Amino acid sequence: MKKITPLSKTYKKLGIAFTFPIAIEDAHGNETYFEDEGGYWYRREYNKNGKVTYSENSNGLWWRYEYDKNGKETYFEESDGFWCRCEYDKKGNKTYSETSTGIWLRREYDKDGKKTYFENSYGDKRGTKRGSCDGKVIEVDGKKYKLTEL
Repeated sequence: MKKITPLSKTYKKLGIAFTFPIAIEDAHGNETYFEDEGGYWYRREYNKNGKVTYSENSNGLWWRYEYDKNGKETYFEESDGFWCRCEYDKKGNKTYSETSTGIWLRREYDKDGKKTYFENSYGDKRGTKRGSCDGKVIEVDGKKYKLTEL
């Protein structure tokens, strides 16, 4: 991680008058930098949808985030090595997640978004696992077909 000089030190060096807290926003109103009188600061980066993609602070900690096209968080990582990855279905329901600690969970939903099945890395299982081929793609004689449950 690149060492960041607190903005207050830069302002003092340049002879620019300021008061605490120092808070800077981007053109969309997202706070990109904050510093208080005690020397604590943080900075953030955002994607085009206003979601935080990176954050770091004066304690040397950082966080990184990734999102799918619907704005759902698909990946999270921390400076201590912890990470979490998630997957979602077309309706935005979380269907799978796993972490760097080895914990994972899987969920299935019916067409109305009601959870019908759950299982995790501890061996817990609840509900009925879907046996449907709905949404699966098959190939017959070189042509692809998407199956739809009736």
